[in-house]
Amino acid sequence: MRLPFDLPENGLIKNLSYKNRLTTAALVGASVLVSGGVVAALPASPAVAAPASPGTDTEAVANKAVLLQGSTRASYFWDDSSGRAGDTGLPASGKPMQKGMIASPSWPLLTEGYVVYKGKKAKFFVGDRGPGVPSNAGVMIDLDAKTFADLTGGRFNPGTLGVDGNGGMGHIDVKYVVTKWGNGVGKKNHPVAFSTGAWRYRDANPAKPPQTALVKAEQSKKSVKTGQAIQTFAKPKIMSEPLVAPGAIIAAEES
Repeated sequence: MRLPFDLPENGLIKNLSYKNRLTTAALVGASVLVSGGVVAALPASPAVAAPASPGTDTEAVANKAVLLQGSTRASYFWDDSSGRAGDTGLPASGKPMQKGMIASPSWPLLTEGYVVYKGKKAKFFVGDRGPGVPSNAGVMIDLDAKTFADLTGGRFNPGTLGVDGNGGMGHIDVKYVVTKWGNGVGKKNHPVAFSTGAWRYRDANPAKPPQTALVKAEQSKKSVKTGQAIQTFAKPKIMSEPLVAPGAIIAAEES
């Protein structure tokens, strides 16, 4: 459980690989016709348009709603109820401490989204309350220590529950994106300090999704639906003599 009077200390807020052999019958280039010593080659096959496969990553991104976006300072924590980092118990959500869990001073528990730091993206869900006092100074997200280590190039220390090897960095400026609101109490809008008590009340008037995000999502959906992968074939060479008999096929092997 995050403490409302948490203070920073040493940067830590306390409270087929496989080989695929494909054998397929394929015509060599184009059928070679031999008639009376005259060699003719059929024109190359036209380009074939293959529709984009459904369920691609691009489509998944396009369909992911952006409900809220902004920026804030972020600290880190790791509450395993051992008392080593000053915590008073397991996270408020009842879920065990884990990578991807953040503490928020005002968002509903189980809200989902991601943060971006220097081009690195990390998913999160709200599993605890906090930071406490630091949220009064604009520190509105408590990342889990393992994610914080990944983002800052450090390493999680299981003995101290802190982050080593990142130059002592304990706070970073991140961009946040909320993609799903939790169903419980809490403010469904830009985060506010723990001391406001917003985390106690159910918010019936969530923030409107950013208009730019909606437009980009719609554009992405359209590009996914109309996107086409074009497969082209090399033009056959006209030979003075046929390499294979008319209509013959060979086995093409691909590693």
